[in-house]
Amino acid sequence: MSRTALITGASSGLGAEFARQLAATGADLVLVARDRTALDELADTIRRTHGVGVEVLRADLLKPRHLAQVVERLFDAERPIDLLVNNAGFGLPLDFASNDIDDEVRHLHLHVEVPMRLSHAALRAMLRRRRGRIINIASVGAFIPRSTYGACKRWLVEFSEWANGQYSPRGVTMTAVCPGYTHTNFHERLGLAPGEEGVPGWMWLDARKVVAEALRDTARGKPVSVPSLRYRLLIGLARFAPRSLGARVGACGR
Repeated sequence: MSRTALITGASSGLGAEFARQLAATGADLVLVARDRTALDELADTIRRTHGVGVEVLRADLLKPRHLAQVVERLFDAERPIDLLVNNAGFGLPLDFASNDIDDEVRHLHLHVEVPMRLSHAALRAMLRRRRGRIINIASVGAFIPRSTYGACKRWLVEFSEWANGQYSPRGVTMTAVCPGYTHTNFHERLGLAPGEEGVPGWMWLDARKVVAEALRDTARGKPVSVPSLRYRLLIGLARFAPRSLGARVGACGR
């Protein structure tokens, strides 16, 4: 599907799984994350396993200088990026009033401003070549009231739907991937041990299947990808359910 893919938040979780599956198709990679050690370990494994080129770019995307380096890499005409995966993110407790407001601002910045800036850079480069794909990792939370996390992810969905319609006739597609609860280390970084998330077992998804379905939908040029039938059904039901019920469902987990 792509010649070279740039993935943010690539050192673990869905980002690392995107890296492994794309490398298996023969794509070269640019891996972006804060943890240089984890990036180097993943890059070495992928090089040995798949024999593709892997570039490591350590960057804290909340720092303007680091973000500018990634933007510059996306603009590099001599080493074009064919697929951008905006995956970097972190979670916060759902009680907005109790959260530190500076944490909330950083959360908003990483989930909205950063993918907006990177998508803008990627679009400008891709449109010149009339070829490219952008994946924005959103969430089922975009369709269910879920504090500022759901609000950020809803922005990604709306933006992706509009941009896909606007730019796909010019050869560039944008897809919002909306997984449900997925087994990665995302919840561990919230300080939650396995079993402490407050989410029923049937709601959990396998990261490999999530990424595989997301890549299939992206290749088809879909504006929104919701991996797994169970979550597509839940989203459909949520559209007709009272808002108060949606809010209670959104309060599940942390």
